[in-house]
Amino acid sequence: MSGISLTFGGDPVFSDLDLVVQPGDRVALVGRNGSGKSTLMKVMAGLVEPDKGEIVIPPGKSVGYMEQDPGMEGFATLGDYASSGLEPGELYKVERAGEGLKFDPARAVETASGGERRRAALAKLMGEAPDLMLLDEPTNHLDIEAIAWLERELGSTRTAYVLISHDRAFLRALTRATLWIDRGAVRRQEQGFTAFEAWRDKIWEEEDQQRHKLNRLIKSEARWAVEGISARRKRNQGRVRALQDLRSEKAAQIKRQGSAAMTLEAGPKSGRKVFEAKGLSKSFGDHQIVRNFDLLVQRGDRVAFVGPNGVGKTTLLKMLLGQENPDEGSVTQGTNLEIAVFDQTRAQLDPEMSLWDSLTGDPEMRVSGKADQVMVGGQPKHVVGYLKEFLFDEGQARAAVKSLSGGEKARLLLAKLMAKQSNLLVLDEPTNDLDVETLDLLQELLDDYDGTVLLVSHDRDFLDRVAATTIAMEGNGRATVYAGGWSDYLAQRGEVSDKKEVKTKASKSKVKQEAQPKLGLSFSEKHRLEKLPAEIERLEAEIGKLEELMSDPELFSREPVKFQKATEALVERQEKLAAAEEEWLILEEKAEGA
Repeated sequence: MSGISLTFGGDPVFSDLDLVVQPGDRVALVGRNGSGKSTLMKVMAGLVEPDKGEIVIPPGKSVGYMEQDPGMEGFATLGDYASSGLEPGELYKVERAGEGLKFDPARAVETASGGERRRAALAKLMGEAPDLMLLDEPTNHLDIEAIAWLERELGSTRTAYVLISHDRAFLRALTRATLWIDRGAVRRQEQGFTAFEAWRDKIWEEEDQQRHKLNRLIKSEARWAVEGISARRKRNQGRVRALQDLRSEKAAQIKRQGSAAMTLEAGPKSGRKVFEAKGLSKSFGDHQIVRNFDLLVQRGDRVAFVGPNGVGKTTLLKMLLGQENPDEGSVTQGTNLEIAVFDQTRAQLDPEMSLWDSLTGDPEMRVSGKADQVMVGGQPKHVVGYLKEFLFDEGQARAAVKSLSGGEKARLLLAKLMAKQSNLLVLDEPTNDLDVETLDLLQELLDDYDGTVLLVSHDRDFLDRVAATTIAMEGNGRATVYAGGWSDYLAQRGEVSDKKEVKTKASKSKVKQEAQPKLGLSFSEKHRLEKLPAEIERLEAEIGKLEELMSDPELFSREPVKFQKATEALVERQEKLAAAEEEWLILEEKAEGA
């Protein structure tokens, strides 16, 4: 991409953007909600035409884009759509992806949900296997098992991809470079998402230092202008013009978007006991949700519900909230509960309503006799002022909800949720579409929240940050309570499995030890472990030089042979780097185990 500029009726989304994506790249595309991530991806895919600039795709190379809302007109089933355009011998790819992503190819298009359509679009893209995959929030509507499958597939592919995701664990596991969109500029770093936040903070710190220096210089020059200009008017007009230039430079600086000013309004304290479930059982036909399930939730607890889609997490929540009756057992609710619910379907948002009416029309937020105010934490606020706290500008206040991005809809729903006092928060997939900064803030708010939180999420990083108790629903009525978040659950589940295995082996042989001691590194392995860091550093340096060479947008047309050789060398070194990193990790873990 060379000299790409794009404007949607106001400030430019991009201006003179130059960008190169290499064969084999694994790139995280990050930025605040509304910064233009999806727009940039659509430009890459050729779905949005830039105002000016050039996009070059080398001959024989293909680019595929996973559509957020795929058009399926003319297809009877999801399988028909996903396999369209593939040769008969390649249909197995779609079948395999369908199994991993958990969608039914026989499902009629007209009855399929939005999530099922997205999964079919992802399976289609993976079946087509283009040279570059453009993936916009591919983990939305996937459960943890499907996310793990997709992570393994993308981790083993040689196909290049650019990835937008709110799932930090997914980004950390898969990416080796980062594109950051910030105020219309796109920066690239040759490190994956793991290094993004430190990189971003360093750039912002340098900006703040430069801004501080500029402000001091302007003050100094302005003082000189006031005190000395009358005596030296002719000789110092250049210095006056320089002062005007400094002021223009400051005015031209684009202010960073701040964080949403979110606060959770904790209501009066609930009773110490929030829920107590005893002997809970529930089935729908042959599908058993829970069997003989006990749970005690106390005030201040952070409880996460995890498991595959369709296992019954929402049904169990509804039983706890008294919205669904169990077949057997009982649920006792505590006293004085004030409940606020974040619904993953965004059902509380009418797509045809304006943002203004969505807030002022809410009975719990309405201020009697004031059409332009909303009740927030018991105090009236102007509706536009409150929307600005959640990073909406004045022009968006009268826009329809349906015009918002996924992240903006999530922020609007949070604005409704946080205006109301509560002592019990029920959060059903709250992280979908939110940017990293808003997720950080939401986590901090939940840490400080004085009430109780029930959380359904497939975001492993968010579960680790928030949950103190995890209820794993594994199907066939099995629901097990574990202490801690997602990583703690995995560790404890592994210990349970290990103990069962040990017990079985011990029953077969009385003298058999419970576990074999871990072996240390051999001499050659120790030597290899010492040598690998230098090898990895050398490969990273060679990759950097090759990428710098290929960043020249004219290289392909000027020297196609050189371009091709550089491309092949880059792919070879990226593969060697991946192998070296994997070898180092295995040896390091073996050394630590010893």
